[in-house]
Amino acid sequence: MVALTSPAPIPLGSSVPALTPHAISVSLPTWEDNIGYEEGDKRVVDKMETGYPRFFIHRSIQKLAALCLRKFGNPENELCILLSSPKVAKEAKDFLASQTPSLPSRIVEFVICPSTSSLTDAPPTPDTPGASASSSAVAAVDCIELQILLFDKAHWPTAKAFWQHTGDGICSRLAERALSFLGESPAGVVRPPSPPSERPTFKNSASSRNRHYARRTPAATTPTSSTPSSSAVPLAPKTVLPETNGETVVEENLTAELATYLEERYGRNLPLFNAGLAKQALKRRIAGGLLPSDEDYGKIQDVARGASNANGKKAVTEDDVYLYPCGMSAIWHAHDICRKARRAKGEKEGKSVCFGFPYTDTLKVLTKWGPGSVFFGVGGSEDIPEFRAVLEKNKASDEGRILAVFCEFPSNPLLRSPDLVALRRLADEFGFAIVVDETIGNFINVEVATYADIVVSSLTKIFSGDANVMGGSLILNPNGPHYDSLKAVLAEDYEDIYYPEDAVYMERNSRDYRNRIRKVNDNAYDVCEYLYSRSLEDTSSPNAGKAIKRVYYPRYVTPDLYAQAQRLPPLGKGGFGGLFSVTFVSEAASKAYYDTLGCAKGPSLGTSFTLASPYTILAHYLELDWAEQFGVERGLVRHSIGQEDISILMDWFETAVKAAEEAVKAEAQ
Repeated sequence: MVALTSPAPIPLGSSVPALTPHAISVSLPTWEDNIGYEEGDKRVVDKMETGYPRFFIHRSIQKLAALCLRKFGNPENELCILLSSPKVAKEAKDFLASQTPSLPSRIVEFVICPSTSSLTDAPPTPDTPGASASSSAVAAVDCIELQILLFDKAHWPTAKAFWQHTGDGICSRLAERALSFLGESPAGVVRPPSPPSERPTFKNSASSRNRHYARRTPAATTPTSSTPSSSAVPLAPKTVLPETNGETVVEENLTAELATYLEERYGRNLPLFNAGLAKQALKRRIAGGLLPSDEDYGKIQDVARGASNANGKKAVTEDDVYLYPCGMSAIWHAHDICRKARRAKGEKEGKSVCFGFPYTDTLKVLTKWGPGSVFFGVGGSEDIPEFRAVLEKNKASDEGRILAVFCEFPSNPLLRSPDLVALRRLADEFGFAIVVDETIGNFINVEVATYADIVVSSLTKIFSGDANVMGGSLILNPNGPHYDSLKAVLAEDYEDIYYPEDAVYMERNSRDYRNRIRKVNDNAYDVCEYLYSRSLEDTSSPNAGKAIKRVYYPRYVTPDLYAQAQRLPPLGKGGFGGLFSVTFVSEAASKAYYDTLGCAKGPSLGTSFTLASPYTILAHYLELDWAEQFGVERGLVRHSIGQEDISILMDWFETAVKAAEEAVKAEAQ
């Protein structure tokens, strides 16, 4: 494996990775940029080309939504969100209706076909002017069925909350495909219109796409990362179009057929018509099975997921793995499945418990759907007696037994691990389900299926690594007490809405997952050891002049609880993963450190390159005091370590720590 090199700075608002059409992060290189983003500062917002997909709706999705709104809605007083199935659209409509007061909305189904020459709500036939029998046949197979939820403009925040919390909105690749069917370019690309007869047809358009890579190039060259995304495709000769608004639009056009050929021949993708095989490979990989290209993949000490060879329990198989559009979608559906399984027994749902400080949307899901939630913000062993008291009280009431406990292993951003052994004992005694989000630990470093009824993970993160595709997974523990009831709900309720092309990219990206984890484990271990030596926690050296207050990393935070589910022997150094957070003695030190740090900076984690973020500012800007009471300080900086050479990483971090210590010194003077 070739180590990554130090990238040049990525400009504010540009995609991370740079020049990646479906990037899942955006560059926010300074502390003030992050604050400006949260406060809607025009200086920052006007430069935002993209953002994390559930928070910032991709430009191509926005463009498609605008076209749909003009066709089916009233742009003067309505807005819309685009959803991928009638079932999801109904959930969104019901969510709006459940508000107080109830918010009205309506659903329109829009069928978009490859040979569509203009907006139409019916596929063309051979009798349609300009349509041939062959194009009609293609359309019949390859049409996209889009669900449009229309509502009053005033209700946008609520509709956007559904999009953000559930993760079930359409993806950017689907939007790009739909635009190409309509004869439109992806957002940000300007090209002369082609006559309908020159528009391409797509033999396998449900799982392929017409790619138009384009870049707006200002007069001065903008620095970009020197490390190209692994998903980059060789580009056709550039065509310089007339200047627009003072910028030269440079378009690199690839026909769908050529883009597909290049990606399959040189990009290592499965053929796009084999998306079903890609999904099967993903399920096997997640379950811990072996593929011919995955030597020893997911196996440590030859112990299968969810079972030991010695205890006779069933191992997780691909039939217990379910794919979703993103990790948050998997969490939302895990909660929904638990609710439906409880109702199927003729019992009240009961509240859910969030045990530990979670990623922000998890708590929102538990609060906004169902009868509510109970929150244990620390989620440590010290909370177990109080949790038992809640269970006892709840058991004696008529509210319904606690439905499920949701926790992360370890947590984001404080890397605390819950006591899974104690939680399992309580679950068996009181009959609730346990849902564990293993995204941060990842299933090479930890094995939580033994303790959980449902395991969820964001495949978007380190499983993918390339930061160019979203995905999520849900695993049922075949040995869990709720397996049969949960499996019955999924058999009736599950629908595969994971966009086929996203699955193809995810399969390609995840093939070297194990090797990347080893490198990330090693890098994070070394970097954290250095940062710990410069923190107030390290009493072996004088504290005078130190800027770092604490390093949050499983090695230093609840290591005994992390060991409950840690795979042994660890892969690489420690086996603690690539995520850690650092707090500082002052906000000035936090700012100096963050602004000086040489890595990419933006939301998300698990990227193959190092990525840093002032997590609390981005995730909890409107509730900073609330977050701080659980130890999530305003000045916290979260890091996701990548695969760079350790010498480059150490140079970045030593320089940043020095800047923070200089800021502390300046404050003292």
